[in-house]
Amino acid sequence: MARQSVRVAIRGMHCAACAARIEKVLNAEKGVLSATVNLAAETLDVAWDDETLSLDRIGERIKALGFEMERPQNTVAVDLAIGNMTCASCAARIEKVVSGLPGVRSVTVNLAAEGCRVVFDPGEINLRRIRETIVRLGFTAKPASSGGLRRDEQQQAAAERLAAMRRRLIPALFFAGLLLALSMGEMIGLPLPVFLAPDTAPLAFAVMQFVLVLPIVWAGRDFYRYGFPNLWRGAPNMDSLIAVGTGAALVYSLWNLAEIALGIDMFQRARDLYFESAGVLLALVSLGKYLETRSKQKTSDAISRLLELAPDTAILLRAGEDGGERQEEILVEEIVPGDLLLIRPGDRVPVDGVVEDGSSSVDESMLTGESMPVRKQPGDRVVGGTLNQSGVLRVRADKVGEDTMLARIVSLVREAQGTKAPIANLADRISLYFVPVVMAIALASGLGWYFLGHAGFTFSLRIFIAVLVIACPCALGLATPTAIMVGTGRAATLGILIKSGVALEMAERITTMIFDKTGTLTHGQPALTDVHTAAAWQQDELLGLVAGAESVSEHPLAAAIVRAAQERHIGIASPARFAAVPGHGIDATMADGRRVLVGNHEFLRQRHVAGMDDPTVDATASAWSNEGKTALFAAVDGRLAGILAVADTVKDEAAGVVRQLRNMGISVVMLTGDNRRTAEAVARRLGIERVIAEVLPDEKADRVAELQSGGVAVAMVGDGINDAPALARADLGIAMGTGIDVAIESGDVVVMGGRLSGVVTAIELSRAVMRNIRQNLFWAFFYNVVGIPVAAGLLHIFGGPTLNPMIAGGAMAASSVSVVTNALRLRFFTPASHGGRR
Repeated sequence: MARQSVRVAIRGMHCAACAARIEKVLNAEKGVLSATVNLAAETLDVAWDDETLSLDRIGERIKALGFEMERPQNTVAVDLAIGNMTCASCAARIEKVVSGLPGVRSVTVNLAAEGCRVVFDPGEINLRRIRETIVRLGFTAKPASSGGLRRDEQQQAAAERLAAMRRRLIPALFFAGLLLALSMGEMIGLPLPVFLAPDTAPLAFAVMQFVLVLPIVWAGRDFYRYGFPNLWRGAPNMDSLIAVGTGAALVYSLWNLAEIALGIDMFQRARDLYFESAGVLLALVSLGKYLETRSKQKTSDAISRLLELAPDTAILLRAGEDGGERQEEILVEEIVPGDLLLIRPGDRVPVDGVVEDGSSSVDESMLTGESMPVRKQPGDRVVGGTLNQSGVLRVRADKVGEDTMLARIVSLVREAQGTKAPIANLADRISLYFVPVVMAIALASGLGWYFLGHAGFTFSLRIFIAVLVIACPCALGLATPTAIMVGTGRAATLGILIKSGVALEMAERITTMIFDKTGTLTHGQPALTDVHTAAAWQQDELLGLVAGAESVSEHPLAAAIVRAAQERHIGIASPARFAAVPGHGIDATMADGRRVLVGNHEFLRQRHVAGMDDPTVDATASAWSNEGKTALFAAVDGRLAGILAVADTVKDEAAGVVRQLRNMGISVVMLTGDNRRTAEAVARRLGIERVIAEVLPDEKADRVAELQSGGVAVAMVGDGINDAPALARADLGIAMGTGIDVAIESGDVVVMGGRLSGVVTAIELSRAVMRNIRQNLFWAFFYNVVGIPVAAGLLHIFGGPTLNPMIAGGAMAASSVSVVTNALRLRFFTPASHGGRR
């Protein structure tokens, strides 16, 4: 089996019934492995067996259902400003030569606008080669616009679709207002002129209503274009409900108009027209769809903001003819690995790379959520989208295009936004059968009132229309995906990558959280914490001497001592002689002849160092050991000079994070390969009650499984490297990164900045999103469960009012808009640790 998968855009979906229909048909198709439709994003994720089925066949099945699948494009369109063209032959020359390049699909040169559009496959040719070809022809070619990552064609198409909806909506609302004033004006004290009044001129009254409703019907023609064909296919959707409901009102009114024209009961028929119901319904539903579409576009604001981080152009440094450097402005898409780029103060870094020259502070907050700028020097990595604040940097590009961190983050967020949460399963199942059931209820209600209730045809028709137009499958279909889209987008802006709706829902259910100690709760490298000196020594003096003796050692504890001396600006002298005793310590002779011994207690005792029997020495070393610190004894010329404590220090925020998690009802467990005494010392400092110590890396997953066997939902927090199996085994794997250095493929949730508070934020956000989804689902179900019976005349049975079809249509439009608007509130989510509300 050759498995293929792709995400494609689907056009023509108008409600949850459409999405459910596509899923049902495709999943039943032989060769399709899975098919998931996201109504809010208007996308389809489909996987199929390439030996059994083709993507073209899948597209044909979708087209047969009345929808359109847009195949993924492998080409990029870029506009260039062309200089030095003097006549049509210049334009023809450029088109001929460039179109002959491999990978170029089309070239269009506009002589009058002095521009050129090139469509090419970036897998076969890069933009730089195209520009250089044009330059060699004697013309100039400068960037005019950017394609690739910056070009979001789906959003552009959505904006154009919204503009088209607005162009139709404005006249529809205008004529609906006139129609309503004409038909209902006398009821609110607005008398009509004699030549239009139904009591004096019934034919003129009816004809004018017909004339006013025509532009409204034309503006809302898509309801009929999609609604009736879907009904004939046996797959009715929301458009079908509107088409049948308003169509019935129009047909009935046209029949009455014909009778008025023939002089049959003219005055009575003039009072029995429903043109205004059909027109106002179409206008109100169109308004609702417009507001819904506009709101849905905002669900992708986070991706738009991420895309805007990437600059359009960059400064490429080339070798000049005089041996110096020449600067050239190029499009970001032209950058290839190995290019040397100039990053000026205030510029955004265009692609990922390594600093070769210069130093500066770089703001990485837009990717990591960490507000403090990071100092960059030669050898340090920088990523595209971050902001250079102060100095000038020369950066060697190594990851470009879709391989950059920013592109991978955008891709990951898009994938997450297209996934579903298990909580949506019920709504999806209901959506599939919702419209046929509603149509059956509407028909049964109308016939019931006519035959059983003896209510008359006009009343029964009004009931039939009201039931059709109040039902809203859109609210059900949008309840979950809109919240997931906004929630995962908001998480990305906070430096947290949530990879799927499943992970989002699982994060809310977590009751036990396991933290890997080293590198997660602690900084992951030893640091000097204490210095205790003998009476004849000063701390800095002893530290400088010990650091000098350790300066040639490769041991991590030695590096911690040297680093501490450097941070205190203490001079370090290299030893004249050095010998390491593995597992015990070092023996060094300094340039001035002093002999320095550094090691454990036994190492110095074996060398008969004086002062080792001092009771304060043992007491200090024992106290440090109880705190999880390693004691290093230092002797100079055979006498104890002091003791130094080295430990993997706990992160400042760790204790607060543990406390917050416990307040949220989550029990915290620490998992580590360290000895139990050291582990328990760290746990006491952090307030962690349960410790699993002395665990080998390959045993961590087994410990996670043991906790899961107790019936609890377990999250594992680690660095995603040596604890990858444990992250995969847990119900939710949370991978911690350090700054921008993180494998975003590891874990279900990735905390980009390496901040422990990001774990709390992820849990808070997941709870906020799931709460939002439940609110949306509740209101969607509640609205339909209450609205449909009321529209069917339930209250009227007990002497109450009936529901006017126009009010029903307005309520239907408001329901889907309210669901999307509620989801958009998540854009303003602020973690409790930042002063926000959970």
